Amino acid sequence: MATEEAPYTVIKADKIFELRQYASQILAEIIVDGDLENAGSKAFRPLFRYISGDNKPRVKITMTAPVSQELTGEKISMTAPVSQLNIQGKWAVSFMMPASYSLENLPTPEDSNIKLRPVPARRVAAVQYSGFWSAKRYMHYEQKLEQWITANNLKVLGDPVWARYNPPFTPWFLRRNEILIPIASE
Repeated sequence: MATEEAPYTVIKADKIFELRQYASQILAEIIVDGDLENAGSKAFRPLFRYISGDNKPRVKITMTAPVSQELTGEKISMTAPVSQLNIQGKWAVSFMMPASYSLENLPTPEDSNIKLRPVPARRVAAVQYSGFWSAKRYMHYEQKLEQWITANNLKVLGDPVWARYNPPFTPWFLRRNEILIPIASE
């Protein structure tokens, strides 16, 4: 059975880059300390417990994709993305909730560190790549995406989000990774 993914419409496609329009969605999110590569692993277990029934009324929620990660706290200038690794900030790691849920009917997390957060419809610039989940690859593709955004005269509205679609046991060459940067609608 296929994993539900965040629905979007492609507005523009250009090799590995896309301009997308996403529908609104709800995230189950936890804030963790750590560096870019380790924050996702640190957050995965409590989020997975939540969808596995560590909630009120103890129901299982279907796993969706992607698992997203973004820097929270102190904001970083788009001109200095390397500083992400050196900042004293924290990471917001999230699971998208299935579209069949609303904030009103989602189970309440037992873990008070997990928050349910609505995300409004939005436009993003995206780059997709395969391979290992490493800071080096992230930084490489984030820089390429920023160059594409500049070349296309798009206005950035927020910080990059790292989206990972596959479980850790997926061979590196089959992994789907993306970086999403919120963009102003024209």
